[in-house]
Amino acid sequence: MRIAHLLMTHRDPAQVERLIGALAHEAFDFYIHLDAKADMRDFAHLARLPNVRFTPRRFAVRWASYHFTGAILECTRDILASGISYEYINLLSGQDYPIKPASTIYEFFARHRGVSFLAFEPETSAWWQHARSRVEQYHTTYFHFKGQYVLQKLLNRVLPKRRFPLPYTLYGSADGSWWTMTATCAAYLVRFIDEHPKLRWFSMFTWGSDEFLLATILLNSPLKASIVNENYRYIDWSAGGANPKTLTTQDFGRLAQAHKLFARKFDPALDSEVLDLIDQQLIRPRAVPC
Repeated sequence: MRIAHLLMTHRDPAQVERLIGALAHEAFDFYIHLDAKADMRDFAHLARLPNVRFTPRRFAVRWASYHFTGAILECTRDILASGISYEYINLLSGQDYPIKPASTIYEFFARHRGVSFLAFEPETSAWWQHARSRVEQYHTTYFHFKGQYVLQKLLNRVLPKRRFPLPYTLYGSADGSWWTMTATCAAYLVRFIDEHPKLRWFSMFTWGSDEFLLATILLNSPLKASIVNENYRYIDWSAGGANPKTLTTQDFGRLAQAHKLFARKFDPALDSEVLDLIDQQLIRPRAVPC
């Protein structure tokens, strides 16, 4: 069984290299998507690491826009077309880090072959009470032009509420961006988007589509029964706002007790010691002398 880790990156090549090193395993391949706005010269050396390659296409990603969702879908398409047979595609950012040994992560997915892992809530949940505006209102985040938010406000004032273009129950969550899915699920996704181009157009005018679009497609599909509502990421939203808390040494105790496989997000410029502790005590603990 082989697993492809898709790393969405835009900064700090040293941090990305550390992530790859922490996850190194003979059955793991790494596909780095480097934001088209970043300088490849700073990251090119990473391709010399074992089982590491860059995605054949690069996209300019705009946070919270369909640019990000679209880049994930197209990179997933490229992995599926690589000629290598993968059981799973695992989506990570360059600021993620494992909190279990790579062998434990491999064994977990080997025990659950055929099962995909996503985080989602149905549209009756509390999350959707504030997230519904992402679908019902027009958002211009995909674009970049002067006066776009004045136009956005005007559009939402004069036009009726938008509706998702398919008669689907909506699913999504604050943790919905990051997932591990089977190649079967991944192939269904890219094929479905190809067959329903109106979804791409609709999503260009949404906000944060990465947190709900893919889950909505899959949980209204024949594959629903093979999907578990758990993405095995430790993510702390306690600080409030649109971004999760950056984890530090103060969070290590909770990371050590978590049943998750990965955690996000980390910033070595803020606190690199927490990554040292994870390496020493969670990923590569030293044997206790007899």
